Amino acid sequence: MIQGFDPRTGEPAGEPVAETTEAGVSAKVAVAVAAFPAWAGSARRAEVLAAVAGALDANTAELAALADTETALGMERLTGEVGRTTGQLRMFAAELRDGGYLDPVISPAAGAAPDLRRVNRPVGPVAVFAASNFPFAFSVAGGDTASALAAGCPVVAKAHEAQPRTAELTARIVTEALAAVGAPAGTFTIVHGVDAGLRLLRHPSITAAGFTGSTAGGLALARVCAEREVPIPFFGELGSVNPVVVLPSAAQSRGAEIAAGYVGSLTLGTGQFCTNPGLMFVPADSPLPASIADTVTASSGGAMLSARIFAAYQDAVVATAKVPGVTMLAAGKPGEGPWGATPQVFAVSLKEFTAELAREQFGPAGVVVTYPSLDDLLPVLAALPGNLAATIHLDAPDEPLARQLLPVLERIAGRIICNGWPTGVAVVAAQQHGGPYPATTAPAFTSVGTAAIRRWLVPVAYQNFPPELLPSSLR
Repeated sequence: MIQGFDPRTGEPAGEPVAETTEAGVSAKVAVAVAAFPAWAGSARRAEVLAAVAGALDANTAELAALADTETALGMERLTGEVGRTTGQLRMFAAELRDGGYLDPVISPAAGAAPDLRRVNRPVGPVAVFAASNFPFAFSVAGGDTASALAAGCPVVAKAHEAQPRTAELTARIVTEALAAVGAPAGTFTIVHGVDAGLRLLRHPSITAAGFTGSTAGGLALARVCAEREVPIPFFGELGSVNPVVVLPSAAQSRGAEIAAGYVGSLTLGTGQFCTNPGLMFVPADSPLPASIADTVTASSGGAMLSARIFAAYQDAVVATAKVPGVTMLAAGKPGEGPWGATPQVFAVSLKEFTAELAREQFGPAGVVVTYPSLDDLLPVLAALPGNLAATIHLDAPDEPLARQLLPVLERIAGRIICNGWPTGVAVVAAQQHGGPYPATTAPAFTSVGTAAIRRWLVPVAYQNFPPELLPSSLR
């Protein structure tokens, strides 16, 4: 049985949910396989996604209230997140109506060359692993599920162990909405349990998988996908420290503003975001570290999502404090409850900065690195592992130092922010929520935005086919 817990008290939250058996996993994959031909060929997928969005919207209050008992994220945050989730579904419905995701290409016969017509087709039934830190937007009905369904792929979602009841309610609403508008049975199903997730990945009929979570967990699942008799693509969004670089002019002119923005971003959601700004590089001769220290001292933490996440956070900050050359810059007030995290910011010079400090501390902790000059900083930045995001703070739009910095950041991050903060990922067509390894396992793809649909599509070329047999987009 899988039991959810209230992070505010550490006590059980509601009744446990049964784990899915081996036979149960096989049955759910079987109905997904049976649904695939009809769902892939359906001309009503946009209408169906819109109907699912409407059903979730209609149950927002119940969903948010239940999720709050398993996450302690608060009604305002959770209500907004249901809206983000339904917004994603409607965005993909619009993408289906537009049709551009098919990317049809026609090369008519010319001379000895044959007539060739290429188009994107759905890959087949896929597995989606829910995240804990976004119980709706990156969970069983989140962006991975929405984009896969839009592509024409039935989804078997694996619920997160920390939110079993929230996942069950969401799945029930989605399943009922699909049935009400005539989607094939098996278009969407859900499984519970770590073992069920592994069985799901190993099932020969699963053709791809999406995941948002820890680096260790994601890499373990990626190995399972790679070691199958027939390997499948694994689209994993993993850890990221999302470096922030403050240029000297900005540090001098906007120190207090930058300090406030940094601490606000660092502690947002108790720091439980993959876009948390875990590394900040500031000029060595600026007053910015002192402003950051004052702001951190006045901050407060919150309850983390689970005992496991809280323990991992505690271990991470202890390990950071033990790195030679690292000192505690400031600490805030601890959050309430047994899993209440304390905001903490460490300081180190660029000379003493090591690769060990470029690991994610999932929670409200960061490292401020003081650098003597941009020339000294650039090779250190270039050696950082891949990230989802990177940020530059500057004053002048034609800042020459920024011109030097950009080519380096383009190599280590999928999204670059100017005078802002990496937390807060807009769900729009141009979004790139991905990055070089180890931020993701597939840097060419994104898990947010309309391009997320491309993960679940494969190009197929048709040579010398009569029009009657071609997909409609190629005729």
